[in-house]
Amino acid sequence: MNTKLIISIAKSLLLARWKQTLIAAIGVTFSITMFITLLSFMTGLNDLLDGLILNRTPHIRLYNEIKPNINQPINLSQRFNKSYNFIQSIKSGNTRQEIYNSAAIMQTLKSDDRVLGFSPKLISQVFFNEGSIDITGVVNGIDVEAESRLFHFNEYVTTGHAADITKVPNSIILGKGLAEKMLANIGDVIQLTTTKGERFPLKVVGYFQSGLQDFDKTQSYATIATVQKLMGKPASYITDIQVKLKDILQAPSTAKEFANLFDIDAEDIQTANSQFETGSFVRTIISYAVGITLLVVAGFGIYNILNMMIYEKMDSIAILKATGFSGRDVKKIFLVIAISIGFFGGMAGLLFGFGLSAFIDHIPFNTAALPTIKTYPINYNPVFYLIGSVFSLITTYFAGWFPSRKASKVDPVIIIRGK
Repeated sequence: MNTKLIISIAKSLLLARWKQTLIAAIGVTFSITMFITLLSFMTGLNDLLDGLILNRTPHIRLYNEIKPNINQPINLSQRFNKSYNFIQSIKSGNTRQEIYNSAAIMQTLKSDDRVLGFSPKLISQVFFNEGSIDITGVVNGIDVEAESRLFHFNEYVTTGHAADITKVPNSIILGKGLAEKMLANIGDVIQLTTTKGERFPLKVVGYFQSGLQDFDKTQSYATIATVQKLMGKPASYITDIQVKLKDILQAPSTAKEFANLFDIDAEDIQTANSQFETGSFVRTIISYAVGITLLVVAGFGIYNILNMMIYEKMDSIAILKATGFSGRDVKKIFLVIAISIGFFGGMAGLLFGFGLSAFIDHIPFNTAALPTIKTYPINYNPVFYLIGSVFSLITTYFAGWFPSRKASKVDPVIIIRGK
């Protein structure tokens, strides 16, 4: 049968019941709108959290873990060689946190094509002295240029500038929460006590705010040279090397390789943030599940409307079949109706979804915990729009397939006789 004629008949049936058609199309539009908006917002939120956690985390961390000596006297005894020995007489105090041959390791990393960059780091436990109170904290000795280039350190310095600690001798950038606990203002000189009991004055030149309050209440930053002086260590003393790879997926295998090559402990980003990545994945799955559920519900609405249309248009269907239309032609008519509802409702849903996402993207989001975030996060990934449009057509096709199959089996003789 002529395709134009089939489309013309489908159009007439759609317009004859335009209210029901409009309701079905609105159902599809609403579903696609919510699908696009929900996915855009949830993935945008995941990207925001990734920025707060993963962008500040090295793909591979090279360090020396403090652990008991593996050569324990009890292990030398033949009597206990098949036992699990938990008695350790040689303590971990005999090991050092320093990375040996750090200069040679960094030279090797510089020539590795897989490595985007690296940043040496020195971590020291200290006490921040506030009157008679000692606040436990950490001073991170960093290479400011490398830390800013690879891990966006400068973006989290909310007051002052990251480079100030390189310009002002014996200076420090405090976590915002730590500065509030100490009532330390920019320009103040604070006192630190090392684990060896030595006091050291440092000038506050900035505040750091990561968005993680517990982190900001204990952390502070200074240059590597300042922390080495604080600890009384030589210029070669480094406790961490933070590595960023060109491909994050290579982190687990590369970490194992570096651990064997440099005889050092290596932790990859997937291991360090496994729980966080699981949470992001679960949130994305929930978003897809809710969106697809909305589309399926809209599909049931189309199914019911087409069923009612077939019931009310039995006479018309009988006449069509009596005048030469085959069951296959009748089936095509109702499939065209269903797909038309899905297409136009889906296109409207994509437009409304984009508009609603853009509206949310411009809503101010001001919070002291996240000073670098100005609006709600939205991800305008074209894949979401492709999935929404394809799924709207698939859902409406199957919603129309069963009613159209029923219509194709209508016997015109029985209908015309009034049975």
